[in-house]
Amino acid sequence: MEGRSRCSSILQKSKPYVAMISLQFGYAGMNIITKVSLNRGMSHYVLVVYRHAFATAVMAPFAFFVERKVRPKMTFRNFMLIFVLGALGPVIDQNFYYAGLKFTSPTFSCAMSNILPALTFVMAILCRMEKVHLKKVRSQAKIVGTLVTVAGAMLMTLYKGPVVEMVWNKHAHAQTAEVANAAAAAAAKDWFKGSVFLIIACLAWAAFFILQAIAMKTYTAQLSLTTLICFMGTLQSMAVTFVAEHSPSVWKIGFDMNLLAAAYAGVIASGVAYYVQGLVMEKKGPVFATAFSPLMMIIVAIMGSFILHEVIYLGGIIGAMLIVAGLYSVLWGKYKDTRADKLAAANTPAALPVPAKNAEEIGQIEDISMIDLDLEKANAAKLSSFENSLIFSMPQTPIKPTQAPNA
Repeated sequence: MEGRSRCSSILQKSKPYVAMISLQFGYAGMNIITKVSLNRGMSHYVLVVYRHAFATAVMAPFAFFVERKVRPKMTFRNFMLIFVLGALGPVIDQNFYYAGLKFTSPTFSCAMSNILPALTFVMAILCRMEKVHLKKVRSQAKIVGTLVTVAGAMLMTLYKGPVVEMVWNKHAHAQTAEVANAAAAAAAKDWFKGSVFLIIACLAWAAFFILQAIAMKTYTAQLSLTTLICFMGTLQSMAVTFVAEHSPSVWKIGFDMNLLAAAYAGVIASGVAYYVQGLVMEKKGPVFATAFSPLMMIIVAIMGSFILHEVIYLGGIIGAMLIVAGLYSVLWGKYKDTRADKLAAANTPAALPVPAKNAEEIGQIEDISMIDLDLEKANAAKLSSFENSLIFSMPQTPIKPTQAPNA
């Protein structure tokens, strides 16, 4: 029995880690497939619309049947939260991210996404969801980690450096020509503009995490919340696409890589990801949910070098290492904060409430004592009146005058 209970407790504790690691593989596949689709000329505005349309269609039946009895009422506050979440995630974040991915590369985009935990930490401080004590080491670690992460992102934005060859591509056929062509194509890209787009996307994504954590406190049906966010994002993305794209031909999609990119990104990276992130944030908080992005960078770097023959630069590697170092400095401080909060909660003595039964008994005793006191007063009053009546009712013996003795 003890062994089973230990195994079950280990499984319960490992669920958030397994969920977030699995999501990183899903995100990595989305980056590679989306990059291929964008290279073939698909508009990223249209891709965002189709992505969230697929996500809404897949998640809506589950939300309708599973949460039919527990879905809270749609208040004006919840509607506004969902509206803003649809604008932050599907519209701002993903359009800017896809634009940055188009101007740079999958590995570079994933490496830049590692600034997300630091940005989430800063926003959590502004929203009073995180505590900072400047005299404590854990708070200093979070602040230094945030600064190091921002420095790594700036290095990746402003410095490229020489090309770094991957080990598994070193002896590939026609390697010299491929690297030369890839380097020439990469030089033609606007890396600075792409980096700025990626930073804006990370800011919107961090704000999405914070606002999603706030929304889950009042709208507790997570499947319904995910479906509504995807549906609202679909409508808003359609409005943006009608303004940005004027040709009707951009909406055409067939059974090709564009359809696969939209379906995969919608089901995995939007529908499933939003729901799983919500579950993890409910238990571990928004900072923990953003802590596994370096794993996605490693997966994308390996897949990108194999599939896309992607070129990696020295500036990107150094910047990514700084970002990862700053990231885990922030996470270490967050872990220490969580541990300190648990110890403080365990050492704080809880007030012992008076049982209702004892309280009733105490009240009854007080009532009985008051009754006894009143009876004593009444008896004393009766006794005094009885004594007075006896005194006044007793016959008085006449007093005869005494005569003075004769002399």
